[in-house]
Amino acid sequence: MVVASPTPVGCDKIQSIGVPVIDFSWKKGQVMEAVVRACEEYGFFKLINHGVPKDVIRRMEEEGHHFFGRPASEKQRAGPPDPLGYGNKNIGFNGDMGEIEYLLLPTNPLSIAQRSKAICRDPVSFCLVVNGYIEAVRGLACEILDLLSEGLRIKDKRTLSRLIKASDNDSMFRINHYPSCEDKGSDSDVSTQCRIGFGEHSDPMMLTILRSNDAGGLQISVEDGVWLPIPPDPSAFYVNVGDALQALTNGRFLSVRHRAMAHSIKPRMSTIYFAAPPLHAWISPLPEMVTPQNPSRYRPFTWAEYKRTTYSLRLGESRLNLFKTLT
Repeated sequence: MVVASPTPVGCDKIQSIGVPVIDFSWKKGQVMEAVVRACEEYGFFKLINHGVPKDVIRRMEEEGHHFFGRPASEKQRAGPPDPLGYGNKNIGFNGDMGEIEYLLLPTNPLSIAQRSKAICRDPVSFCLVVNGYIEAVRGLACEILDLLSEGLRIKDKRTLSRLIKASDNDSMFRINHYPSCEDKGSDSDVSTQCRIGFGEHSDPMMLTILRSNDAGGLQISVEDGVWLPIPPDPSAFYVNVGDALQALTNGRFLSVRHRAMAHSIKPRMSTIYFAAPPLHAWISPLPEMVTPQNPSRYRPFTWAEYKRTTYSLRLGESRLNLFKTLT
């Protein structure tokens, strides 16, 4: 079982840190400057007025509730995870566990159609809803990556988004469900009994687009080992930098470490789009990110190589450091 960090989070510390909130309805230059700064300072930000239709979000949440509300024997037909499919408590192949059940899917429509037969009673409806949601959040991810490229003054502003638009991209879609902890009586008893839903880690992909219901639990790691709780907002998306984007920007953007607590009085459900390049794509610092004063920090590697490394390590173990250049 992953054990929570004992470092407390003081209320004054939370108020002084804050979380970047970016409004996509701002003028383009203002949004571009804000997303670059957020990725540099936190590797994380909250996005409002994002343009993803409410109906697309509502239908996706309903499908998630329908699936996780089914009997365990029916859900298990969609598992065990390989790593795709339905999983319960076991996170990966290295003994990591959490208070979680999840459904991990590819983003390829054909693959979703094939797997949906074991997921729900109406696979056609499920496919339409999931594919519509993925298409919407992929478009949002591409917009963000194009803004980042322009803000970094990369010659071709579609350099980053092109990687996840490729027909053979390796992006993933995940639905996490965290059951609430049992009420033991007092607030102190509840906090003592509550456990990690998903342990500390960084995402290996380029960019993560996350949305949750109105139950809290998400925390990000900030300076001095402090864990900052992120208040839930079902109308917003939360965006975080992944390891691959940190490498592509030569360390200028930070791959944020985060975790999810299963201590809400109500179950938490989150939908996550992981934007990833094709398996054969090479990951190395972009030329514009390398200067004599800031030489390349990472050796070139393929996404397939990095993905294999990710699956070979325990949750929370350092991965990107294994690909640093020797100095």
